[in-house]
Amino acid sequence: MSGNTEAHLSSMGIILPTPAAPAANYVPYVMSGNLLTISGQVPVGPDGLEYQGKLGDGFDVETGQKAARLCAINILAQAKAALGDLDRIVKMVKITGYVNAAGDFGDHPAVINGASDLLVEALGERGKHARAAVGMSSLPFGVAVEVDAIIEFN
Repeated sequence: MSGNTEAHLSSMGIILPTPAAPAANYVPYVMSGNLLTISGQVPVGPDGLEYQGKLGDGFDVETGQKAARLCAINILAQAKAALGDLDRIVKMVKITGYVNAAGDFGDHPAVINGASDLLVEALGERGKHARAAVGMSSLPFGVAVEVDAIIEFN
């Protein structure tokens, strides 16, 4: 039955937003074979960009996790736009999380757990993935986190 994943998201209090349009000369996703690659998603919420700041310089890990969680919600919104039904997701293959961090910040993996935890909570076993969590000296629009994804679908 289609719509199971969105019903589960709804039970979690999550309604997927309309996906954000690209901010430059790229596409929000590419489908190739049975892989869907989602371009980097930043923490855009109902009121626009959220979580603009730097981890270790005004933002703590918990705030970064909230930003990463919002990025993961936006990944699912892009996947819904691409696939029409999130139940078509076979597996989250990999995510890469980019953390806007002060030079001495070292908790990048803990920050990206915000995205990983959301994906596993939303998709169960299908949400478990390989991942990288890397620190950056800056990110677009000064956001704290950006996350991209590779998804297997049917």
